[in-house]
Amino acid sequence: MTVEPALRVALVAVPATTASTLMGLYDLLAGVRRDWHMLLHGAEVTAPIEPFVVSRDGRPLRCANGVLVEAHAAIADDPRPDVVVITDLAIPPWEPLGERYDLEADWLRRCHAAGATLASACSGAVLLARTGLLAGLEGTSHWGYCEALQRDYPDTRWQPERALVAAGIGQRLVMAGSGTSWHALALFLIARFVGAEEAMQVARLNLLDWSTTSPLAYAAMARTAQLADPVIARCQEWAAEHYRHEAPVATMVQMSGLAERSFSRRFAQATGHAPLEYVHTLRLEEAKQLLESGDLPIEAVAFEVGYQDASFFGRLFRRKVGLTPAQYRRRFGALARRLRDVSGEDAGDELARPTTTRLSPRP
Repeated sequence: MTVEPALRVALVAVPATTASTLMGLYDLLAGVRRDWHMLLHGAEVTAPIEPFVVSRDGRPLRCANGVLVEAHAAIADDPRPDVVVITDLAIPPWEPLGERYDLEADWLRRCHAAGATLASACSGAVLLARTGLLAGLEGTSHWGYCEALQRDYPDTRWQPERALVAAGIGQRLVMAGSGTSWHALALFLIARFVGAEEAMQVARLNLLDWSTTSPLAYAAMARTAQLADPVIARCQEWAAEHYRHEAPVATMVQMSGLAERSFSRRFAQATGHAPLEYVHTLRLEEAKQLLESGDLPIEAVAFEVGYQDASFFGRLFRRKVGLTPAQYRRRFGALARRLRDVSGEDAGDELARPTTTRLSPRP
């Protein structure tokens, strides 16, 4: 039996790093699959993710809140990560980053050029923006930093209301927004690179609120590769926002400037999906979130995601998901209700807010 190598996730540590987010991400990623099997099955399994802390020189580092953190590698060691995460930085939003972390920014650019996914949590987007890789793209950060980021990096469309943004070709630039949205970042990375089921296990074990960032919504993102076709990438970006459109495939064909047959062939090569199948999957993943987190009638859910015929929606959902919409709601809506009960407050509006799903290219 062939054992796949662990996904190597580098967590960047600089003097402005907050140790709680750095080590919180470390613990969540290191416990994937391992903790679930230990607690439920009494078995020891190897975790599929290998997180490690990278600092400029590889020596122990005292973080912004005074906690001493041991680094596992130095940038000069060329650790070759699959994913690099910049956790939050305890710097005032009005204080320019300047050149203090340009060595780290240069390394981030090299990692991205080599194929790595770059991610930031909260104010870590300040360093990610310093790389220049976000120009022309959407981004998010802590709400208190977005105004300054918009001033310093006007070529990026900063959206403080977004909990999570995946941008760029292959969506290899991932940003989590304010505060503890780093939980959403961890679930996103686990779902994308390991699997939706493992992400759900982490959410259950740690009582994380997955209602607005459901790992199931990213089920099709597991094991991603990079998308090298910018024409199709642009169509994917459009489809992620306009999947409710009455004729999405025809519009994407028009956007591409290609003949319909050429577009369909290139789309399938890049994403692993025929264009219409891709749109159906986007719609169904959004429907999953609505079913998990809200009480809309099934017919209203169908209409909300772009289907005029609720019967067709029901048949398609059952064929693709293996459950009827009602069965799915009973099974996965229970967690959202339990979270509301535990919190002792009516979080219905927040839990019902959908999050746009973006599918990944073909592995």
